[in-house]
Amino acid sequence: MMLLMIAETVIVGKNVLIGKNVTIWNYVVIGDNVKIGDNVKIGSSCDIGRDVTIGNNCLIQCHVTIGNQTTIGDDIFLGPKVTILNDKHIDGNIQPCTIENKARIGGASTILPGVTIGKDSLVGAASVVTKDVKAGTMVYGNPARQIS
Repeated sequence: MMLLMIAETVIVGKNVLIGKNVTIWNYVVIGDNVKIGDNVKIGSSCDIGRDVTIGNNCLIQCHVTIGNQTTIGDDIFLGPKVTILNDKHIDGNIQPCTIENKARIGGASTILPGVTIGKDSLVGAASVVTKDVKAGTMVYGNPARQIS
């Protein structure tokens, strides 16, 4: 059985593909050419940029911003108020981020342009990630530093 729940206040761009069993809460904006996998939950007041890919079994909490061209793998958790950036100088020089499978990003964290968050890694709450995070590691702080 396919369940799709999209609140009336959601704005969906052109050429958006949405998988099975997806829930999208109020006041979400989804840009053009976005792909959302199966079993995804997106909390209220999120902004998902253009050309974003979101894998299967992802939980995206409320007030999350995902920059254009970001790739999000399967089994991802994004805490509330996570911001994933893609451009340092607003000049159109896009540096997309990649969040690999099973990564977890704590609330109020910021991921700077061009960063890859490795598979099975954890970013602690309120961290500012300025460089790639290796698979299977834990980082936190401002700037985020590896702790395991």
